Amino acid sequence: MGICVGKPANVAHVSSSQFMDYAKAQNERKHRSRTIIFKKISRASGDENCPIPINLKAFTFNDLKTATKNFRPDSMVGEGGFGRVFKGWIDETTLAPAKPGCGQVIAVKVLKSESHQGHREWLTEVDYLGKLRHKNLVKLIGYCEECENRLLVYEFMPKGCLENHLFRKGVEPISWSIRMRIAIDVAQGLAFLHSKEPNIIYRDLKAANILLDSEFTARLSDFGLARNGPVGDNTHVSTRVVGTSGYAAPEYVATGHLTQKNDIYSFGVVLLELLSGRRAIADERAGGVEETLVEWVKPFLLDNRGVFRIMDTRLGGRYPKKDAQAVAALALKCLRNDPKNRPMMDEVVASLEEIMNISKNIAETSPPEISPKNYTRSKLKNTSLVQRHVLADV
Repeated sequence: MGICVGKPANVAHVSSSQFMDYAKAQNERKHRSRTIIFKKISRASGDENCPIPINLKAFTFNDLKTATKNFRPDSMVGEGGFGRVFKGWIDETTLAPAKPGCGQVIAVKVLKSESHQGHREWLTEVDYLGKLRHKNLVKLIGYCEECENRLLVYEFMPKGCLENHLFRKGVEPISWSIRMRIAIDVAQGLAFLHSKEPNIIYRDLKAANILLDSEFTARLSDFGLARNGPVGDNTHVSTRVVGTSGYAAPEYVATGHLTQKNDIYSFGVVLLELLSGRRAIADERAGGVEETLVEWVKPFLLDNRGVFRIMDTRLGGRYPKKDAQAVAALALKCLRNDPKNRPMMDEVVASLEEIMNISKNIAETSPPEISPKNYTRSKLKNTSLVQRHVLADV
C-alpha cells in the first residue's frame, strides 16, 4: 500500500488577517469530507436516513503509521480477507498516537487497496459498529479514509480469536466453564443484534470472528457482511450468498434468502466446535472428500453415550456430563433443517444460562464429577437429553 502525499497546504501566517478565514475554510472542508463518507455508508446499508456515528474518531493515516510503528511486521497480529491487522498505541484521553507500551492498546485493520468488495464491507462496518454498543460486540474507536487508504481502529483483544484457542496446536486448551461463558457471550451478542428494529443479521458467525479479551469475555467482530433483516410483511431478505462454508445455513446457501434463523444455524455450528474442538469443515480425508462438522457429529448422537464420543479429548473428561448432553441437544435445535423449528436467539440465551445455573447449584452442593467413562450404563440411561430431539430433522 502506498503512502498518499498531497500538495503543500497554503497556510496563512498566524499574524495574518486571513488566518481566521483560513481556519474556517479548513473546518468546512473537514465537515464536508466527513459528510461524504457517511452518505456513502448510508447508501451501502440501504438506509438513506442513517445517523452519523459522531462517537468515532477520524484518524489521519500518519497518526496510525505512528501508532503502529509504521506498520512494521513485528506489529502485525493477524491477517484475513479484508487485510492485515496491526497492534498500536494511542493516548487514552486525546486518542493521539502514543509510544509503544504507553496508553491504550488498539488494533488497526488495513484494507487491501485493490479490494473493491472490501471497501463496501469497510463502509458497512463503520455504519454498524459506529452506532452499536454492547459488551459482546467489539468496540470500534475510529476510522481513516485518506486517498486510497481505508483503515479501522478497534479496541485490542489480547486473547485473540476463539479459533486459535480451539484449533491451534501448542495453545493451552480452554476449560469447559470458559467455553460455556463464551457460548453465552456470543448468544447475547447475537440476541442484541436480533432485537434491533429493524433486526440486524450478522451473517458471518464463526470461531475466527469471535474475539476474546483478557478475561475471555467474547465479542463479535467483523461486521462487513452484516445486513438489516426483513421488515413489515417480508419473510426474508434476498441477497447474494456470502459467508463461510460449514457455518452457513443450508436454506441460505440454496436460495440466498436471509433471516435471523441463518445466524441461529451458525451458532449451532459454533456450539459443536466448543464441544468437540473440531473445525466446522474438517481437513480433507484420504479420499479427498470434505466433511462438515454437522455431518460428522450426527451418527454419534444416535444413542445415549454418543455425546461423550464427540467431546474434545483435550478437556480430559473434565466437564459435567449432563451439561454436555444439554448443550448438544441445544445445538441440534439450532441446526434443524427447517428454520421455522429453530429457536430464537433470546431462547438460546435463556437455555444456556439455565444449564450453567443448574450446574453451578449442583457444584455448590456436590463433589466434582468424575470422567464420564467411569459412569455405569444404568446411570447414563436417565441423563441423556439428546434423544429427546428428532435427529432426522438436523
